[in-house]
Amino acid sequence: MERYKENQLKVYNSLSKKKEDFKPITAGYVGMYVCGPTVYSNAHLGNVRTFMFFDIVFRYLLHLGYKVRYVRNITDAGHLENDADEGEDRIAKKARIEKIEPMEVVQRYTVDFHNVLKNYNFLPPSIEPTATGHIVEQIEMIKDIVNKGFAYEVNGSVYFDVLAYNKKEHYGILSGRKVEDLVHNTRSLDGQSDKKNPQDFALWKKAEEKHIMRWPSPWSEGFPGWHLECSVMSTKYLGEQFDIHGGGMDLKFPHHECEIAQSKTCSGKTPVNYWMHTNMLLLNGQKMAKSTGNFILPNEILTGENDILPKAFSASVVRFFNLQANYRSILDFSGAALEASEKGHSKLMEAVNVLENLATSSVSSFDVEKWKKSCYAAMNDDFNTPVLISYLFEAVKIINQIKEQKESITATDLGVLQETLNTFVFDVLGLTNEVLSHHSEKTNGVVELLIKLRKEARENKEWALSDQIRDELIELGIQLKDGKDGTTFSLN
Repeated sequence: MERYKENQLKVYNSLSKKKEDFKPITAGYVGMYVCGPTVYSNAHLGNVRTFMFFDIVFRYLLHLGYKVRYVRNITDAGHLENDADEGEDRIAKKARIEKIEPMEVVQRYTVDFHNVLKNYNFLPPSIEPTATGHIVEQIEMIKDIVNKGFAYEVNGSVYFDVLAYNKKEHYGILSGRKVEDLVHNTRSLDGQSDKKNPQDFALWKKAEEKHIMRWPSPWSEGFPGWHLECSVMSTKYLGEQFDIHGGGMDLKFPHHECEIAQSKTCSGKTPVNYWMHTNMLLLNGQKMAKSTGNFILPNEILTGENDILPKAFSASVVRFFNLQANYRSILDFSGAALEASEKGHSKLMEAVNVLENLATSSVSSFDVEKWKKSCYAAMNDDFNTPVLISYLFEAVKIINQIKEQKESITATDLGVLQETLNTFVFDVLGLTNEVLSHHSEKTNGVVELLIKLRKEARENKEWALSDQIRDELIELGIQLKDGKDGTTFSLN
């Protein structure tokens, strides 16, 4: 069903700094690129917030009926320790410290990243390209930029000429920064850099002798600059112009600003129609930082193996917590906030479970269609998940009142309510019904206890009790099977 024809989605565009009607380049199709992780350490919780939001965007666009090509890259080379094109490659440094191959580092933390996203119920992107898989294309883009006069080579390294570009275009169009201010705020080079100007950025870096990751190029054996890979891969898989580019707000400058300059230099076109950026995630009111010990890994939340939270929390509760705040707002992560979210999550799931058994009436006291339109209006307002969740809890209240016979609903309206609630809770927000899972765990525990009691009855030759336990479990749809290794059960 092509729902996008029925509703007008508005998106906050970081470029224009206002909400705009969403009109894809090709009707019915959406191209979306999101900057993925640099795989040199475990997935960071703040990054997970960003990827979680764009998972919601992906899910909702699919729900509206769009055919979406979602590209999220893996940075496995070229990301230096700082944004001044200095220091070691982060992956190479990790490999040197641990005395392993760089691709071992890449594999280890790519697997960790995928495990985290699987645990948190993310949909996989359509394409997940890597920087090392596109070295040839990056070299070709550098050649094009050099030939157009917007890059220069010095001692085997190639730099983008920001001042030359700024004479024709606007470097700083996304972040709002001025080139003059960038020059003023950049420390003196003191003759230690090959750059003409401090604000120029690397397209290709000549590898020093100790640098492990290197490739041949027309300029030197070296490696591509970090900003280049996203211009190359977004262009290759989504075209010279595409609909949505996303990432954390920390990437707005210089990474995304450099992407715009590179891509526009090559194609002469504005590469992205809608830029979207998520805000920071704090931990107990402070910025997350490994250096201060104020951080927590996503999987540590699930196991409870940390010194920050009072207990373990489920992935769906963490997801629910994240979605209660607007993606453009700062969000403070804490144990108290998670405990509150856990209670809300439980109430929501209990209401979902009650729906099937509600009694219907000949009239409805609840305007289901109006409520449904409100849910869509919330998501169409720049994916406003907090407002959507408020409407979901409006439904929770009504469901409980119908259960207590204080409100009434027709069978038709109940069907609409159930379908809409399930759609937004599970398909769009990606939550999971842990109330059922929890009940299943309890059921398993009770059955195991009965199996143990039956075993004791048989050992005591209390055959009547043993048979009674078996027969009554069968009536409940639970089949026992005795074997040499003990008794197992299955649900019929």
